[in-house]
Amino acid sequence: MAGFGDRGITPPELRLIPHPAVTLLLVFDGTIAVESATGRRHQGSFVAGLGFGEVLRAVRATNFECLQVRLSPVVAHAALGAAVTDLGGAVVTLDDLLGREAARVSQRLADLRSWDDRFVLVDAWLARRCAAASRVAPEVAFAWRGIVASRGMVRIERLAAELGWSRKRLWSRFHAQLGLPPKRAAKLVRFDHAVHSLVAGRDAAGVAVDGGYTDQSHLHRDVVAFTGLTPAAVADEPFLAVDEIAWGWPGPRNPGRSA
Repeated sequence: MAGFGDRGITPPELRLIPHPAVTLLLVFDGTIAVESATGRRHQGSFVAGLGFGEVLRAVRATNFECLQVRLSPVVAHAALGAAVTDLGGAVVTLDDLLGREAARVSQRLADLRSWDDRFVLVDAWLARRCAAASRVAPEVAFAWRGIVASRGMVRIERLAAELGWSRKRLWSRFHAQLGLPPKRAAKLVRFDHAVHSLVAGRDAAGVAVDGGYTDQSHLHRDVVAFTGLTPAAVADEPFLAVDEIAWGWPGPRNPGRSA
């Protein structure tokens, strides 16, 4: 969870890097508009599906204050409803997903003046929604945890065997409840760790070896597929939304903090 406010230095067009989480952006002041790879624009609070699917760009960000929450797909299923599973890598406005509740949450955030109070509010709101919702099957949650713990390098057949399921059954249940097949999930988690390493200054060859890629060309193909950039270029992306300071670029930091 991270809060951001515009100081007039926000670039006019920002690339948002895919992440192994469902991304919830709560805009409670100013304007943020995003454009998906298909050219469709969404303005205001929105939810981006697991991994964004393709490159997502913020094309307008003016005088805004917003709060970003990254939710594991297991939690997102409960917190935002089963409909989030149908997003795939798409984007939907929070109004479309939650109706009037979206506006109420944004207004309550706008009424608060402390980022800590805003974090507490959103945390409690999501916890209430989770408590009242149905959850994914424990076997699916186990498989997701296994993929994350292995940094995307676990074999799906091994997860299925540990569950006593066939590979086909795991694929079907995982895809139906989390919105993407387990192999794609593993690929996304592996990519995320690779990007972290590239941003930290490690060379692409070493990242490829440690990340379980066949070779450096394999890493190159995955990074280009997820971002449209080469491994060398993605490490310098000015609005790289993957690390502990979730949104940042050279220059003054935004108000608010990561949490």
